[in-house]
Amino acid sequence: MLTTVVGSYPQPGWLVDQAKLAAVGVPRVRAPEVWRVAAPWLAEAQEDAVRLAVRDQERAGVDLVTDGEQRRESYFNQFANALDGVDLERPGTALSRLGRPIPVPRIVGPIRRARPVGLDDARFLRSVTDRPVKVTVPGPFTLAQLAEDEHYRDEARLALAYAEAVNAELRDLEPHVDVLQLDEPYLQARPDRARAYALPALDRALAGLTKPTCVHLCFGYAASHARAGTTKPSGYSFLPELERCAARQVSIE
Repeated sequence: MLTTVVGSYPQPGWLVDQAKLAAVGVPRVRAPEVWRVAAPWLAEAQEDAVRLAVRDQERAGVDLVTDGEQRRESYFNQFANALDGVDLERPGTALSRLGRPIPVPRIVGPIRRARPVGLDDARFLRSVTDRPVKVTVPGPFTLAQLAEDEHYRDEARLALAYAEAVNAELRDLEPHVDVLQLDEPYLQARPDRARAYALPALDRALAGLTKPTCVHLCFGYAASHARAGTTKPSGYSFLPELERCAARQVSIE
């Protein structure tokens, strides 16, 4: 059995202002204010952080490494806000898994991925390690749950539109990595909606891929539960359904 990490890894304090990141929570829209390094040197600093994250994983004996998502403000917002059809100037509002209103992408036109989002990141990761590598992309169901939709006005249609964009991204990433992972925390958070339309969206997102694929779901960040005074559920509510999913692996917290 191979060892791996979920995907993310703590970002160093010289790269990210953790107090500012905590203030915005898990960013769903862009949050450039969290970076400590000025724009002219940010990409170089992020590369250094990737090297450190990879080296930590190698020293710990992790078999399947990631870049620790060091270039991201969250697992979600880099990809979600790089798509056509999103109004970057006027964020929308949706409810978080804890029931709080949060800023999210506002969908004003057809969702399309005009160009690769994480391709350069995947290539760089491959260049700094000899070990097998994994990349993560937010899944179509979670993307649809964290958007204000003024175009499709139908969650199932929105999820399928996101699935097309995710599939295009995964196809571009596939030649450069060993495992492709979809991050889908909202399968656990909203199982009733997930049962209604998540599986067709997941299968469309994973269509045509030959490398191993994985779907990750979890209970949410411990810090978020602590701030809200909530506790994590005692079990998963959307595991049996994933047996019918095209993904070859399931990652749980």
